[in-house]
Amino acid sequence: MTTAFQAKEKQLLADMDQMKEKFAKLLLGEDMSGGGKGVSSALALSNAITNLAASVFGEQSRLEPMTPERKLRWRKEIDWMLSVADHIVELVPSQQKGKDGSNMEIMVTKQRIDLHMNIPALRKLDAMLIDCLDNFKDQNEFYYLSKDASDSEKGKHKRKDDKWWLPTVKVPEDGLSDKSRKNLQSQKESVTQVLKAAMSINAQVLSEMEVPENYIEALPKNGRASLGDLVYRSITVEFFDPDQFLSSLDLSSEHKILDLKNRLEASIVIWKRKMTQKDGKSGWGSGISFEKRELFEERAETILHIIKHRFPGLPQSSLDISKIQYNRDVGQALLESYSRILESLAFTVLSRIEDVLQADNITQNPNPQPCKRNSLKDDSQPNSVSTSPRYDVETANAKTLSDLLTWAMDQNDYDDRVDSDDGSIDVEPSMQKLNVVTNTSKKSYLESLAGVRSPTERH
Repeated sequence: MTTAFQAKEKQLLADMDQMKEKFAKLLLGEDMSGGGKGVSSALALSNAITNLAASVFGEQSRLEPMTPERKLRWRKEIDWMLSVADHIVELVPSQQKGKDGSNMEIMVTKQRIDLHMNIPALRKLDAMLIDCLDNFKDQNEFYYLSKDASDSEKGKHKRKDDKWWLPTVKVPEDGLSDKSRKNLQSQKESVTQVLKAAMSINAQVLSEMEVPENYIEALPKNGRASLGDLVYRSITVEFFDPDQFLSSLDLSSEHKILDLKNRLEASIVIWKRKMTQKDGKSGWGSGISFEKRELFEERAETILHIIKHRFPGLPQSSLDISKIQYNRDVGQALLESYSRILESLAFTVLSRIEDVLQADNITQNPNPQPCKRNSLKDDSQPNSVSTSPRYDVETANAKTLSDLLTWAMDQNDYDDRVDSDDGSIDVEPSMQKLNVVTNTSKKSYLESLAGVRSPTERH
């Protein structure tokens, strides 16, 4: 007993020393020389969470549980990072009873509403992803070949995409059993919902961040110069169909899709600035009417939504990178980085599940039709994309995890919940209620751009 206690105490002391070292590095902005050349606290924390996820999860090239050591390290160190959120507070009115029995209103501190609601939701998504990987612990129907395996061993299962370094999946000659196939489909649906939820939270946090001045200064003076003549003419036609517009463009590579995304986001920033510009002498002035500019902006946002949900694995856009780099809000940095790495992990796990299903499909059908992978587009309603960037949460019936995500909640409901004895909230085990709550104390003129993004190094 004494030996076990001493070992536990020794481990706690080691953890404390490690935590001190990590927080010292954050305090110094990653500049261990102390010369004041470090990055902001927000960016240092964002980088720390990103690097932690990269070292713990890595490539995640197989569907297998995390080792106990990796799982323990992840739980321990992500808790350290998220503990910062406990000290980010805001003042809210509260009632206090005086000695004479009279009620008076005073201001008290409570954790900022966006952190209070979204951190538990993200923790739940985190747990769901790890549980999904744990579900493959005892499976024995598919396995992975070594990267050095010969082409004869890989046979018709040889990868034909650009992820040549990933191991090849092998399934039984007669394919997976019905039970295994149903389990994979169930896990795929669950991870897809996690991906949508993480994307939604990340998109909203990014939309709340201010657009950095250096990004604005690098923009051209008008939307036509940003988009190019062909794209500009297609967006400004009288009758506009977003799906027809996308089908007319060459989106055959990730680079081309990302380039279009960058140009669309830049044009939206330009148009929004022109609509809010009051100084007629400014170079941002415009000869196009306010109504037309607003229409063009909504069309560009509609295209962005289709792109971001049809290609959820895209790298970060120039606007996203700039926002993260120059953001000074530590709370937003926490939410953005945590949701981003969960989005990345969910996308990777979803890809690995589809690898197995594809191998099974090839076994069942020697000449299968190529299928689209990892698209979040609702195929049942291909043209039902509203021009509002929040269409999917304001008009949808709450039936799935993604549908149940809401962009705001009633302030009185929040006060009632946080006034409980333990000051905590309940997150439903079945994930029937997840609320995406934003920091209402900060509003950006680009707040309606709900840009969904993904980390640069995802595969």
